Amino acid sequence: MTYVIVNGEFIHRSEAKVDIEDRGYQFGDGVYEVIRVYNGKMFTGTEHLERLIDSGKKIGMEIPYTVLELTKQLKHLIDKNGLNLGTLYLQVTRGIAPRNHAFPSRDVLPTFVAYSKEVERPVGNMKSGVKTILNEDIRWLLCDIKSLNLLGNLMAKQKAVEAGCFEAIQHRDGVVTEGSLSNISIIKNGKVITHPADNLILNGITRQKVLEICRQNGIPFSETQFTLGDLKDADEVFLSGTTVEVTPIVEIEGEKVGDGNAGPITKNLQELFIKEIEKECGAIS
Repeated sequence: MTYVIVNGEFIHRSEAKVDIEDRGYQFGDGVYEVIRVYNGKMFTGTEHLERLIDSGKKIGMEIPYTVLELTKQLKHLIDKNGLNLGTLYLQVTRGIAPRNHAFPSRDVLPTFVAYSKEVERPVGNMKSGVKTILNEDIRWLLCDIKSLNLLGNLMAKQKAVEAGCFEAIQHRDGVVTEGSLSNISIIKNGKVITHPADNLILNGITRQKVLEICRQNGIPFSETQFTLGDLKDADEVFLSGTTVEVTPIVEIEGEKVGDGNAGPITKNLQELFIKEIEKECGAIS
């Protein structure tokens, strides 16, 4: 039997319902996180939960749980569902209230839900790399908030799928921002370059971990805007994210990146990233 969390209670998934006046359903008025689970343990769980609470604050919504309380609930969910390798999805909406663009009164409590899913590691893509397209970034200007408003991301991802590609690399006025579901980094002359963590991108937890790995291992890096021209001239390109880990990009708009294979620095980052997972969650295959 699969369990989910609804407002702190563990219930069977078949019993979980969404009220038609929940503001997440009607407006996308809420925030969410996806946490990776390896060997039944959350990887960078605290960082994800801190970002969830921060995203809530940025939209004027106070999440009624502490990081410690959320961690305890999610660990219990992992155990009840016997999850070994997969993900946890959790979201908090502004709650249930009659439809009105203005926020409801403070006595309307947020709605918190979470569920688990078995998801394999993307070993094939990590080894062979993925193909991508370019796409104009049409999203709103608060991409640092991990909100439920993902229509721009979905449209970009669908364009990639229809083109037979894995991801869409987005850009504003010639500057690369991020993918539809990942952060994008390039490598030039041994240096990792990725967009600054401002309002135009989501400061990915995996992105942060990769930069920490660079710092600890003497790999040069820079959080600097880079252009479509820089992307085209890059020696290596990779994407990063909770479910994709560190994945090489080997083709952009039908043009090979480098020799069309995963580059040496990207491979090194993959190995170092796996070591970080194993420090926190134990050995993985």
